[in-house]
Amino acid sequence: MGIYVNRGKGSFARARKSQIYVDKTGLLAFTNEVLDTEQCYICNSRPRRFGKTMAAGMMAAYYGKGCDSRELFADLEIADSPSFEEHLNRYDVIHLDIAYLLVQKKDSARTVSFLQKCVIDELRTIYPGVVEEEIRELPLALSAVQAATGAGFVIIIDEWDAIFREERFDEQGQQDYIRLLRGLFKGERSKDFIKLAYLTGILPIKRYKSESALNNFKEFTMLNPKRLAPYIGFTEKEVRALCETYHMDFEEAARWYDGYAFPQVEHVYNPNAVVNAMLDGEFDYYWTNTVSYESLRDYISMNFDGLRDCIVQMLAGGRCPVNVRTFQNDMTSFQSRDDALTVLIHLGYLAYDARSKEAYVPNEEVRSAFANAIEGTDWTPVIQAIRDSDQLLRATWNQDGDAVAKGVERVHQQNTSILQYNDENALSCVIALAYYNAVNEYTVIRELPSGKGYADLVFLPRRHSSKPAMVVELKYNGSVEGALAQIQNRQYPEALKEYQGSLLLAGINYNKEDKKHSCRIQAWDKTEQTV
Repeated sequence: MGIYVNRGKGSFARARKSQIYVDKTGLLAFTNEVLDTEQCYICNSRPRRFGKTMAAGMMAAYYGKGCDSRELFADLEIADSPSFEEHLNRYDVIHLDIAYLLVQKKDSARTVSFLQKCVIDELRTIYPGVVEEEIRELPLALSAVQAATGAGFVIIIDEWDAIFREERFDEQGQQDYIRLLRGLFKGERSKDFIKLAYLTGILPIKRYKSESALNNFKEFTMLNPKRLAPYIGFTEKEVRALCETYHMDFEEAARWYDGYAFPQVEHVYNPNAVVNAMLDGEFDYYWTNTVSYESLRDYISMNFDGLRDCIVQMLAGGRCPVNVRTFQNDMTSFQSRDDALTVLIHLGYLAYDARSKEAYVPNEEVRSAFANAIEGTDWTPVIQAIRDSDQLLRATWNQDGDAVAKGVERVHQQNTSILQYNDENALSCVIALAYYNAVNEYTVIRELPSGKGYADLVFLPRRHSSKPAMVVELKYNGSVEGALAQIQNRQYPEALKEYQGSLLLAGINYNKEDKKHSCRIQAWDKTEQTV
């Protein structure tokens, strides 16, 4: 076994010994399917701490010569696949961690030459007399080995994009790196020695203008991981099973760590956070504590038209349309708010709905990261709105309509450059921001289906909350009386008929002429079905 070639099964064996291991070996059935075909070039990108390194170690253990890893996979999903025996421990595996290599050599140019030398030296040990001394380029070395022995290679590159992230301004080093990757993975000669290429990192493959630097790779990203969606994070079924085993509240796990969704898998959870929550027995900020808030602050503070508007809208629980196709897949070529939002999707700070082409904040842990990131910025009105939201909630519970109207009005006036009213939907955004901290007590639902329509906002108490449920109807150039009447006429509380606790109804109106808000709050009497 070498350091870079046929490293063995140690990494995956360590993962199997962990207190929590979730079987993701179904990924191997997919890679077996495409191995030694035109589709054998895979780039599977995902955020930090989403299982990239574990997957790379799993693949190295399964495919690599020089070890017998049968027992590690015998009780896992892949063992039931017809392709299991065919590819188990059959290939020379080159396993590279670019982030680790960068730490060793400090810059990308030296990293590229260093990794080639290291791998070639090991190949000379494994295949003595095959790779001539004058060969200094890895593609030539692999070609020589294949020509002499017929050996085929599986190449796994973890943190493949580290050079573009850590050495973002070293254009020459990046060009050298891309040149190496092209030599390894493009061209007719490389097809002779490549059985499978698996790149994993945070960013998709670098684009130059409209073309990918490695356009023969199939990309699976946070924008749409396609068939690999079940292997991006934990699925709802997996998290339910963990919550049952560790006696944790599944609904709370969903609130904290769910929110990523793809056409193939509707609920995807942050695996790092879920594992830590289960082991610690409490829900906390695990994943977001592994990275600096400064990096998130840098992105959301970029001076692009419409960026701040989108961030505020998403903080208030809304969604923002985004064109993800303009992003060049690096950390320097930002040209618009869409580029800034797209990198946040790849980093895991935003989720993306591929059907509606909208971005949104996925869960409580990430929402808190945004709130912390805007501290210390010039977003003072937004920060103040968040801080005042507890006071607004108390006024609502006390049925103090005047105080609620003044609180909502203050949020609107202080954020007027961001939150421009033109309809009830815009008013809804302001209300959601004003009630920002309500998620600590409530599940907030927009447009909940009811008897004869949709309730604008419903605040449904969480399982352990003693607070009243709230139905909020919004009017633009109407009246609070009309809002409350609409709640009654459309039987909105019927949508909460299974709820047994107390219920408040609130009507909020914005008058376009005098730019004033008004509010009226009443308790719902279930016995009389009236207010």
